[in-house]
Amino acid sequence: MRGHLPHRVNGTALIVTGLLATLAALVFPIWSYADRSGTGLDTLNAQTVSTRFGPLSATDRIFITKVRLAGLWELPAGQQAEERAPSKAVETAGRHLVEGHTFLDARVREVAAQLNLELPNQPNDQQQGWLRELTATQGQDYERKFANVLRRAHGQVFSLVAQVRASTRNSLVRDLADDANTTVLDHIEVLEATGLVDFDQLARDGATASPPPATRSPAPPGPTPSPADPTPVTPSPTTSYPLPPAASRPKEQDDEKRGPKGKGPRNPERNATHR
Repeated sequence: MRGHLPHRVNGTALIVTGLLATLAALVFPIWSYADRSGTGLDTLNAQTVSTRFGPLSATDRIFITKVRLAGLWELPAGQQAEERAPSKAVETAGRHLVEGHTFLDARVREVAAQLNLELPNQPNDQQQGWLRELTATQGQDYERKFANVLRRAHGQVFSLVAQVRASTRNSLVRDLADDANTTVLDHIEVLEATGLVDFDQLARDGATASPPPATRSPAPPGPTPSPADPTPVTPSPTTSYPLPPAASRPKEQDDEKRGPKGKGPRNPERNATHR
């Protein structure tokens, strides 16, 4: 009887081990996906600080820094285009860059001061390299490089503006994103109006910079019959409210035009209609 005791103990140990392994397999997914630190929400909470204007996330701070950096190199690039561009279209684009980033730089410094954030005072290495590239070229080569380098940079900032505007919980950052959206879109349009932007290269750059899709997109369908003419529909009468004009200068110059508690420009027509 005693000779068989070790076998019985080993069998019990195997059963207990199996049960523990099964329990671990059931518990691990719950821990790894629900309670584990390091998830996206945990990262957001850990990197967010409280301010009187609302939570300020790491993405908000990156956005503020990038707005400042954009002005530090695009403003001198615009000044250079005004002085050196052979064509009126590129000279106009340069003027828009100067005016837009003069306004936006005043706005971002105002926001950073209220949030107690430190801003850079010179362009980063990549931006300094772009300025050197522009300085080293002349004539039509300069104009093509100016249009494409600036258009590519604005496209990258534009996507960040959209992300921040959609997700920020900070009222100052939200207003800055509105101003940045107006300014960056204007610059994209005037750069494209030069007729020098290489859209094929922009598409290739975007494709190589983005991760591949999770699933392959099917090919577009072949020719199909044209749909029937649409049936006109008479819309229901609704009350429309005009939007305020887009920002065109630093907000501190518009204080007397703003309503109480900084809720935006006064609009008597809108208020009368609402009553």
